[in-house]
Amino acid sequence: MKLHSDRFALPSFRLSLIGAAVLAFCSGQALAVAPFVVKDIRVEGIQRTEAGTVFSYLPVRVGETFSDDKSVAIIKALYATNIFKDVRLEVDGDVLVVLVEERPAIASVEFTGAKEFEKDILVKALKEIGVGEAKFFEKASVDRAEQELKRQYLSHGLYGVKITTTVTPIERNRVNVVFAVDEGEVARIKQINIVGNRAFADKELREQLALNTSGLFSWYTKADQYSKTKLTGDIEALKSFYLNRGYIEMQVDSTQVSITPDKKDIYITINLTEGEKYTVGDSKLEGEMFGREDELKSLLLMKKGAVYSGELLTASNKRISDRLGTFGYAFANVNANPEINREKREVSFTFLVDPGKRVYVRRMNIAGNTTTRDEVIRREFRQFESSWYDANKIKLSRDRVDRLGYFKDVTIDTPEAQGTNDQVDVNLTVVEKPTGNFMIGGAFSQAEKFTFSAAISQANFAGSGNTVGLELNTSHYSRTIAFSHTNPYFTDDGVSRRFELYLRTTIPPALNIGSYKVKQQGGKIEFGVPFSESDTVFFGAGLERTKIETDATSPLRFRNYVRDNGGPADGIGSATTNAVPLTASWQRDSRDSALTPSIGRYQRANLEVDLIGNQKYYRAIYEQQYYRPLFRSVTLALRGEIDYGHGIGKNAYPVFKNFYGGGIGSVRGYQSSSLGAADPSTNDALGGASRLMGSVELQLPFPGSGSDRSLRWFGFVDGGQVYQEGQKLRASELRYSAGLGISWISPVGPLKLSYSKALNKKPGDRTEPFQFQMGTGF
Repeated sequence: MKLHSDRFALPSFRLSLIGAAVLAFCSGQALAVAPFVVKDIRVEGIQRTEAGTVFSYLPVRVGETFSDDKSVAIIKALYATNIFKDVRLEVDGDVLVVLVEERPAIASVEFTGAKEFEKDILVKALKEIGVGEAKFFEKASVDRAEQELKRQYLSHGLYGVKITTTVTPIERNRVNVVFAVDEGEVARIKQINIVGNRAFADKELREQLALNTSGLFSWYTKADQYSKTKLTGDIEALKSFYLNRGYIEMQVDSTQVSITPDKKDIYITINLTEGEKYTVGDSKLEGEMFGREDELKSLLLMKKGAVYSGELLTASNKRISDRLGTFGYAFANVNANPEINREKREVSFTFLVDPGKRVYVRRMNIAGNTTTRDEVIRREFRQFESSWYDANKIKLSRDRVDRLGYFKDVTIDTPEAQGTNDQVDVNLTVVEKPTGNFMIGGAFSQAEKFTFSAAISQANFAGSGNTVGLELNTSHYSRTIAFSHTNPYFTDDGVSRRFELYLRTTIPPALNIGSYKVKQQGGKIEFGVPFSESDTVFFGAGLERTKIETDATSPLRFRNYVRDNGGPADGIGSATTNAVPLTASWQRDSRDSALTPSIGRYQRANLEVDLIGNQKYYRAIYEQQYYRPLFRSVTLALRGEIDYGHGIGKNAYPVFKNFYGGGIGSVRGYQSSSLGAADPSTNDALGGASRLMGSVELQLPFPGSGSDRSLRWFGFVDGGQVYQEGQKLRASELRYSAGLGISWISPVGPLKLSYSKALNKKPGDRTEPFQFQMGTGF
């Protein structure tokens, strides 16, 4: 860097940042500059930077006196901007000339050969360490970026990775940076050794680890690829395994990870000390409990004499703090102090209860809803602003919003309100999912083969929470024109109203239930009255006109129906009946989600009675679903249903109201609607006046889907049967099946695939191992 002027004792010399520091500390008579008043300042050498930007950093202005101190300050200030890699000062008369050389800017960052990571992820990661578009180029930063890339590849087991960095200058003092990646072969875990275990076998301990040796699904799970993060998680999993089985002093002493010279095989060794197995001694509570010591103590899951479990200890702490949270103590703290008796191999606990201050809710905030109106979400809240914090009401609010079915994800958090120590804000965040569906064109199903249909529906119409549906189906087997509207808040206190108008024509041969045609037209209206947070009672009435047409191939009971209701004596022709069904039903829903429940129960009881129409009858339906998490993301799902119908007086139960069984939704593995009695002449299933169904599912997350519950595996056992009017519901006649399946809440609707085997097939039963269904869930 140069200072050049006749005011200097030396006519010309180079001034670097170090030289500037020397000037500041040395006597400097030989390098001194005679002070002068700056008449003008000129900046030279800039290409991308505006001159005004440079002036803004200069600690000297026109009209001020320039001196040695000012020159040092100028150089330091411009270097500190990190914009320039060289700065020089020259003096031309009374004009101060600032000559700069800018650092090159990065025009682009590219990657070649990178397959393990998405490009966007790499670009974002490198930008955080100073290498990205529009950032200034520094070789040190690029070197760090190269090392960071290698580190990331090594963490994924790619120990043979090679990275070559190329920096290419382009116009306007810019550069392109290209990272050429040769990923090499992935190093696989060859062996995992566990040393020091006595109480548990190696195989049982290895089952607790996410890391594993190569197996059938390793190509998908990548469990055989070493990761330091995974190993850390595995060590914690081992500790939890031992702690939950009484080994309170278990320790992981060390871990060794070695790789073969060819960088293809990895060996992992975990050294541990188990310690002794402990049981639970006495448990007592201390602290402020507001006279509820007995109630809080009953929440403890640690029972005297039982094997110690760290998981139960944590759960006990949470149960007590959650209970205090229902009284407004949002920040209650419960700590368990252990007292270890090594002679008795027993551990006792003193639970210290600190409820903290009682707090109330300042604001209830909603975020993430771009379509759904705030009032649609807010009316589901059971926790209110300016009232005491209640953990149960907050959880109930979240669950009610999730049960609306409008959102893919609903989360809630309760941060402390800033500037206070006795207030919290409740922040509910939703991720909306498409609730409208428009479809026109062809479709394929096992039951109806190729069909043409069109439908439009909106479950959250214009974000109002109302459901509007218009259905048009021109399938050969099921023709429908229907309009429906549901308002879940017809009144402000939560009374719902639903009405429907429809015209349906059904030709059942595709459902294996004989050759006849049913035409129905009518409408119905229904009101729902909530009696509690999870209980709703519905009342409704309808008007329906039904026409049945038969031919010579129709089942005998349908021909008899036509004959008995004004049709020809041989039953081949048509008959029309009118019905005025009255309905009453009760529903209880405590599930945490309507689409992907993991805990809770759903119950529904429905009674339909017609005392006015041609066919007097009643039909009752009771259904129950139960969900319970077993461990981690595994859910046990139970479903049972019993349906019963009967004619009133001398009237027979209407055949077009029959129940059917078989297929997804009832007993998988048997053809749709094929269970029960069959017509002796056509062997077509007739359905029945009563039905008994049950199902057990074990739902597991799909590998690689993480915590996403919209895609799941499941194993199942189904059972069920259809019975004729007046026939006893005998368990010995049930049909059973078992199998595996996949459930996916897809963008076009719920999809279920299953492969099953009939366990007790009888002569005449029709089975179907592979089945699928779109449009309804479990």
